[in-house]
Amino acid sequence: MSAFPTAPPLQATSGVRGPRAGFFRRFAALVVDGIILLVVTAVVESATGREGVLLSLAIAIIYFGYLEGSASGQTIGKRALGIRVVDSATGGPIGFGRAVVRYFGRWISAIPFLLGFFWMLWDRERQTWHDKFAQDVVVPVSAYPVAHWPN
Repeated sequence: MSAFPTAPPLQATSGVRGPRAGFFRRFAALVVDGIILLVVTAVVESATGREGVLLSLAIAIIYFGYLEGSASGQTIGKRALGIRVVDSATGGPIGFGRAVVRYFGRWISAIPFLLGFFWMLWDRERQTWHDKFAQDVVVPVSAYPVAHWPN
Protein backbone atom coordinates (compact mmCIF):
# COMPACT_ATOMS: atom_id res chain seq x y z
CA MET A 1 0.00 0.00 0.00
CA SER A 2 1.31 3.44 -0.95
CA ALA A 3 2.05 6.12 1.63
CA PHE A 4 0.12 8.58 -0.52
CA PRO A 5 -3.57 8.14 -1.27
CA THR A 6 -4.22 7.39 -4.90
CA ALA A 7 -6.68 9.31 -6.98
CA PRO A 8 -9.67 7.42 -8.28
CA PRO A 9 -9.69 6.70 -12.00
CA LEU A 10 -10.28 9.90 -13.95
CA GLN A 11 -13.90 10.20 -14.94
CA ALA A 12 -14.29 13.75 -16.07
CA THR A 13 -17.41 15.38 -14.78
CA SER A 14 -16.47 18.66 -16.43
CA GLY A 15 -16.58 19.53 -20.10
CA VAL A 16 -12.86 18.83 -20.55
CA ARG A 17 -12.15 15.13 -20.88
CA GLY A 18 -8.79 13.46 -20.99
CA PRO A 19 -5.57 13.44 -19.01
CA ARG A 20 -4.67 15.87 -16.26
CA ALA A 21 -1.25 17.12 -15.26
CA GLY A 22 0.31 15.11 -12.46
CA PHE A 23 1.28 16.34 -9.02
CA PHE A 24 5.05 16.34 -9.56
CA ARG A 25 4.91 18.19 -12.90
CA ARG A 26 2.69 20.82 -11.32
CA PHE A 27 4.99 21.07 -8.29
CA ALA A 28 8.10 21.43 -10.47
CA ALA A 29 6.40 24.17 -12.52
CA LEU A 30 5.53 26.03 -9.31
CA VAL A 31 9.15 25.75 -8.15
CA VAL A 32 10.40 27.23 -11.45
CA ASP A 33 7.89 30.09 -11.19
CA GLY A 34 8.79 30.59 -7.54
CA ILE A 35 12.49 30.90 -8.34
CA ILE A 36 11.77 33.43 -11.09
CA LEU A 37 9.58 35.51 -8.78
CA LEU A 38 12.08 35.19 -5.92
CA VAL A 39 14.83 36.70 -8.08
CA VAL A 40 12.55 39.49 -9.33
CA THR A 41 11.35 40.17 -5.78
CA ALA A 42 14.92 40.34 -4.45
CA VAL A 43 15.90 42.86 -7.12
CA VAL A 44 12.77 44.99 -6.68
CA GLU A 45 12.93 45.01 -2.89
CA SER A 46 16.66 45.80 -2.79
CA ALA A 47 16.11 48.71 -5.19
CA THR A 48 13.00 50.15 -3.53
CA GLY A 49 13.15 49.14 0.12
CA ARG A 50 9.95 48.52 2.08
CA GLU A 51 7.72 49.77 -0.73
CA GLY A 52 9.08 46.92 -2.82
CA VAL A 53 6.99 44.39 -0.89
CA LEU A 54 3.74 45.75 -2.35
CA LEU A 55 5.34 46.13 -5.77
CA SER A 56 6.52 42.50 -5.60
CA LEU A 57 2.97 41.38 -4.75
CA ALA A 58 1.66 43.33 -7.75
CA ILE A 59 4.30 41.73 -9.98
CA ALA A 60 3.29 38.23 -8.81
CA ILE A 61 -0.40 38.96 -9.41
CA ILE A 62 0.34 40.29 -12.90
CA TYR A 63 2.72 37.40 -13.66
CA PHE A 64 0.20 34.68 -12.81
CA GLY A 65 -2.87 36.66 -13.93
CA TYR A 66 -1.53 37.56 -17.33
CA LEU A 67 0.27 34.31 -18.16
CA GLU A 68 -2.24 31.78 -16.76
CA GLY A 69 -5.11 33.86 -18.11
CA SER A 70 -3.61 34.09 -21.58
CA ALA A 71 -4.55 31.92 -24.55
CA SER A 72 -1.65 29.58 -23.76
CA GLY A 73 -2.56 29.29 -20.07
CA GLN A 74 1.12 28.89 -19.26
CA THR A 75 3.56 30.55 -16.92
CA ILE A 76 7.25 30.08 -17.67
CA GLY A 77 7.30 27.10 -15.29
CA LYS A 78 4.26 25.49 -16.88
CA ARG A 79 5.74 25.99 -20.34
CA ALA A 80 8.99 24.35 -19.22
CA LEU A 81 7.08 21.36 -17.81
CA GLY A 82 4.63 21.05 -20.73
CA ILE A 83 1.41 21.80 -18.86
CA ARG A 84 -1.25 24.50 -19.05
CA VAL A 85 -4.34 25.86 -17.31
CA VAL A 86 -7.67 25.61 -19.17
CA ASP A 87 -11.30 26.34 -18.39
CA SER A 88 -12.84 23.17 -16.96
CA ALA A 89 -16.01 23.54 -19.04
CA THR A 90 -14.68 24.64 -22.44
CA GLY A 91 -10.96 23.87 -22.53
CA GLY A 92 -10.29 27.49 -23.45
CA PRO A 93 -8.41 30.23 -21.63
CA ILE A 94 -9.57 31.27 -18.17
CA GLY A 95 -8.84 34.98 -18.61
CA PHE A 96 -7.06 37.46 -16.34
CA GLY A 97 -9.78 37.75 -13.67
CA ARG A 98 -10.08 34.03 -13.01
CA ALA A 99 -6.30 33.68 -13.10
CA VAL A 100 -6.09 36.28 -10.32
CA VAL A 101 -8.72 34.33 -8.35
CA ARG A 102 -6.53 31.27 -8.90
CA TYR A 103 -3.47 33.18 -7.62
CA PHE A 104 -5.15 34.20 -4.37
CA GLY A 105 -6.66 30.73 -4.10
CA ARG A 106 -3.12 29.37 -3.81
CA TRP A 107 -2.79 31.22 -0.51
CA ILE A 108 -5.96 29.58 0.75
CA SER A 109 -4.72 26.20 -0.50
CA ALA A 110 -1.53 26.70 1.51
CA ILE A 111 -3.04 27.79 4.84
CA PRO A 112 -4.10 24.40 6.26
CA PHE A 113 -0.72 22.60 5.95
CA LEU A 114 -0.82 22.76 2.11
CA LEU A 115 -3.95 20.58 2.11
CA GLY A 116 -5.42 22.48 -0.84
CA PHE A 117 -2.41 21.55 -2.98
CA PHE A 118 -2.48 17.87 -1.98
CA TRP A 119 -6.24 17.74 -2.61
CA MET A 120 -5.58 16.82 -6.24
CA LEU A 121 -4.16 13.46 -5.16
CA TRP A 122 -7.64 12.12 -4.37
CA ASP A 123 -9.89 14.51 -6.28
CA ARG A 124 -11.79 12.95 -9.18
CA GLU A 125 -10.84 15.84 -11.51
CA ARG A 126 -7.33 16.12 -10.00
CA GLN A 127 -8.04 19.71 -9.00
CA THR A 128 -6.45 21.67 -6.20
CA TRP A 129 -8.58 24.11 -4.23
CA HIS A 130 -7.36 27.01 -6.32
CA ASP A 131 -8.37 25.10 -9.46
CA LYS A 132 -11.85 24.69 -8.01
CA PHE A 133 -12.08 28.39 -7.09
CA ALA A 134 -11.18 29.43 -10.65
CA GLN A 135 -13.11 26.56 -12.30
CA ASP A 136 -10.11 25.32 -14.25
CA VAL A 137 -8.04 22.19 -14.74
CA VAL A 138 -4.32 21.77 -15.43
CA VAL A 139 -3.61 19.55 -18.40
CA PRO A 140 -0.61 18.32 -20.38
CA VAL A 141 0.08 20.33 -23.52
CA SER A 142 0.54 17.06 -25.42
CA ALA A 143 -3.17 16.30 -24.94
CA TYR A 144 -4.38 19.94 -25.23
CA PRO A 145 -2.09 21.76 -27.66
CA VAL A 146 -1.72 25.49 -27.18
CA ALA A 147 -2.09 26.15 -30.92
CA HIS A 148 -5.71 24.97 -30.65
CA TRP A 149 -6.69 28.31 -29.06
CA PRO A 150 -5.80 31.38 -31.12
CA ASN A 151 -4.09 34.30 -29.36
